[in-house]
Amino acid sequence: MIYINDSITLDAREIQEDFVRASGPGGQNVNKVSTAVQLRFDVLRSPSLPEYVRERLMALAGRRLSNDGILVISAERFSSQRRNRDDALARLVELIRSACEVDKPRRATRPTLASKKRRLEGKQRRGIIKKTRQPVGSE
Repeated sequence: MIYINDSITLDAREIQEDFVRASGPGGQNVNKVSTAVQLRFDVLRSPSLPEYVRERLMALAGRRLSNDGILVISAERFSSQRRNRDDALARLVELIRSACEVDKPRRATRPTLASKKRRLEGKQRRGIIKKTRQPVGSE
């Protein structure tokens, strides 16, 4: 079981991990050892996620989400398979936690009288500056 918060835990069987060869520098070892991790999590069919979390997670995932509703997280920052695996899992948990947070509704406010006056005074000052740039009339 993977703990997300008080109300959500994921079953480890919902996550699929594939180990692939990492790109970038690393010498001969990078050509032999599959240390990069591609973690797959089926957002659409997961029984662990409430509906509102599922919708927000799909919106937050962006291009990491496939057309089938599968979230793919790639981790190849470390040269160790275990550390890349832990990194990918931590990123998944963090993404789900951020999807759990509900946005505070915006309360409509009006600008204060003082802010309106400051804005108008700034516009007047700017107008005066521009007026002084104009060529002097021919006399």
